[in-house]
Amino acid sequence: MNIKLAENFRAVFYAPFYATHALGLFAEQGVSITLLDSPSPGAGIAELAKGNIDVMWGGPLRVIKERDEFQRTEGSLVAFCEVAAKDPFFLLRCRPAASNKSSSQGSPFSLKDLPGLRFASVSEVPTPWLCLQQDLREVGVDPAQLNRVADRSMQENLDALLRGELDVIQVFEPYVSLALANANLEVMHAASQRGYTAYTTFISTFEGMQRNHAGFEAMIAAIEQFRPWLAEHGPAELARVVKSFYPQVSLEILTACLTRYHAAELWTCRRAISRQGFARLADSMLDSGYIERAARYEDCVAASAYEG
Repeated sequence: MNIKLAENFRAVFYAPFYATHALGLFAEQGVSITLLDSPSPGAGIAELAKGNIDVMWGGPLRVIKERDEFQRTEGSLVAFCEVAAKDPFFLLRCRPAASNKSSSQGSPFSLKDLPGLRFASVSEVPTPWLCLQQDLREVGVDPAQLNRVADRSMQENLDALLRGELDVIQVFEPYVSLALANANLEVMHAASQRGYTAYTTFISTFEGMQRNHAGFEAMIAAIEQFRPWLAEHGPAELARVVKSFYPQVSLEILTACLTRYHAAELWTCRRAISRQGFARLADSMLDSGYIERAARYEDCVAASAYEG
C-alpha cells in the first residue's frame, strides 16, 4: 500500500510524523508513505480536492472552517488520528530590568497584563491567535483592545523584540529555544498549559477514508507506536532521529525544542481525537468570529476517530 501524504509545513512540533517515517514504523505496518511538500500551510487541501494526494496533516481548524462554509459531501474534509493535542505556542518577553538575570523567571505575568504592552501575534497561521483570544476572554480581556502587530513573521517579531520595539511576541519552536540563548529573554506563558486543544491530526475526505481504509489503518497503528518509543528513548534520541528533516536547526537547539514539547505532553499520537480538545478549538473559532455556527464533533471527525 502506498499513501501520498502532504506535509502542512516543516514545523518542529510535527516531529512525531517524521520520526514514525524515519524509524520505519509505517513500513512495519505494510504501508509506504510518499511525503510531498506543500507550498504553504493548508495548501494540501486543494490537492486533496483534486485527488493528487490521499491525506495531509494539519489543524482540524481547516475541517471546521470548511464545514461552516459548505454543506457536507463525500468530498468534504474529515479529521482522524490525533497527534498534537495541545497548543505548541509560547509568549516571550525581555526580562524586566529589575529581575535577577540568574533566575529562570522574571516578575510574575498574567494574560491580564497584555493590554498596553506592544504585542505581536503569529501571522503565518490562524490557529494560535484564535486560541489566545479565547484565553484572553476567559480572564476578562477584550482581544480587540491589545496593541497588536498582526502582519509580521515570527522571525521578524523576534528581531523586533531583541531591538526593544516589542514587549511580547507569540512564537513556536525553534524560535523559543533560539531566543532563550539570549539571557535577556524569557518564556512568560506556554499555551499548552490551557490543556487539550485539537491542534494536529491527519486530514482526508470522507471518500478518501473509504478508498484508503487499509492504508490509513496502517498509518494509525504506526503513529500509535511513537509514544511508547519516545517513553523508552527520550527527546534527545528523537532529535537525532529527525535531525535530517530540520537541516537549518542545530542538534543542540532541536534537542531543547523537543525536550520542551515532551515536557508539555504535547503529543498523544492516538486514534481518537479528544472531544474536549475539539470543543476548545471550535469555541475559540466561533467566539472570535472565524466561523458563524457552532461546530459539531461528529460532522468533522471520522467515526473511527470518535472518543468515547
